[in-house]
Amino acid sequence: MTTTIPTAPDLQTRRPPSYVPRGMSSTYLRLELRRRVRNVRTMIFSLLMPPVFFLMFGTSQAYRDEPAGNGNVTAYVLVSMALYGALLSATSGGAGVSVERAQGWTRQLRLTPLRPWAYVATKLLAAMALGALSVVVTLLVGSFVGAEMPLGVWIASGLIAWAGSFVFAAFGLFMGYLLPSENVMQILGPGIALLAFAGGLFVPLGDGWFADVAKLMPTYGLAELTRAPLTGEGFTLTSVLNVVVWAALFSLGAAWRFRKDTARV
Repeated sequence: MTTTIPTAPDLQTRRPPSYVPRGMSSTYLRLELRRRVRNVRTMIFSLLMPPVFFLMFGTSQAYRDEPAGNGNVTAYVLVSMALYGALLSATSGGAGVSVERAQGWTRQLRLTPLRPWAYVATKLLAAMALGALSVVVTLLVGSFVGAEMPLGVWIASGLIAWAGSFVFAAFGLFMGYLLPSENVMQILGPGIALLAFAGGLFVPLGDGWFADVAKLMPTYGLAELTRAPLTGEGFTLTSVLNVVVWAALFSLGAAWRFRKDTARV
């Protein structure tokens, strides 16, 4: 009786299918996601703060009874807080690169077959995954405490908030390469809160100079687009341009700092 030894092509065909783009490492992506989930501070900021803020400011009886577009004011506050949670999560996920740089982890990764672009893409994917989790948790809380809007609005606003978090995942990555590790989250946490306020995420903009300045903030376009399914006002060209321009600027900034960082090794 003879024994057939599998050849290299046979082993290749039996390899489990990969669910990440070619050139990336699914193992490293799983490791990155696990590290994010185990970071207690990140999980508190991502999963606890947005629902708590919503419960504090958006669940009064007056807000539940007052209509707002296709839902009520409670729903208006809810989608705003869901976006805020996505921004916090994505930013902290991207900014985690600063700690890895200080610990020498990024230098070790350059000695592996993992390509530099795959390292950056993994960071962005992990940051957006955490943002998605934050959006789901916040919307789930809101569904039990008086937020009213059609099912299509729940889905559309949630997806827009999650997709828009890419802008701040790139922002976090940019800041992670730009700022020292010991100060990055101390700066970015209050910074995101100020941007959210200035961009009209926490309060209606109204008219006047404040509304004009708010249109220049990176949070303005995301806030308008996320709330558009609820308000029924549709997407405006100003909002779309705001998101596209800031996404391009943050991405180019992250790429620039990444090249400078890799050039030193």
